[in-house]
Formats: sequence, structure tokens, C-alpha cells
Amino acid sequence: QVQLVESGGGLVQAGGSLRLSCAASGRTFSHYAMGWFRQAPGKEREFVAAISWSGGTTYYADSVKGRFTISRDNAKSTVYLQMNSLKPEDTAAYYCAAKNGIATRVKYEYDYWGQGTQVTVSS
Repeated sequence: QVQLVESGGGLVQAGGSLRLSCAASGRTFSHYAMGWFRQAPGKEREFVAAISWSGGTTYYADSVKGRFTISRDNAKSTVYLQMNSLKPEDTAAYYCAAKNGIATRVKYEYDYWGQGTQVTVSS
């Protein structure tokens, strides 16, 4: 079992920045690929970014590429999502997730999920 707790969400103006953190506990963090997903009201949960267990491979949704950066610190059992140039359409609850094996964009392949942190971008 892996427990995940997100933090760092909040209200920010368009063009601003936030850094989300996801702290993991339980099994060895470095064994897991990690992902960030988001869900806006009335919409399905969608992929944002993913990172391999080593941090050497990352993936991004087209909508955030060039603005968001995923990273991890295995010594601290934490994964981060640096979000720059935020837009109102980035408003959503953001979730981190963990999976065995390789990092993917597919939400159904992730085994463990956090409770989410709300990000609201005002125009």
C-alpha cells in the first residue's frame, strides 16, 4: 500500500505559478512511477504529467507542455508539479497517483491515488 497526500493548491491569478507536492508513505517510493491528473467539475479526470521511477522519463499532456514540470525527490518520497503561466482552464482538482512499472498517461493503470488539491485560476 502507498498513501499519497497532495498539497500546494490554492487560488492564483492567470499567469501566476503554483507548485504542487505529493508526499508518499508506505512502500518504497522509488519503486513507483508517478502521475498527476486533474478533474474539473462536470468533466472526466484527465492526464497532466507522469514521471518514471528514476525521474529520467517524463510525459506531459499537450495542454500543459512547456508550462508545467513534473519532478521527484526519492529521498523525500515526494513528487512535484511546478505550474507556470497558469490559465483559467487549468482550474481543477489535482490528484497524484502511483503505479508499478513504467510511467503512462492512462489513469486506469494507476493503483494508488491521493485525495486531491484544488487549484483555481482567476482571469
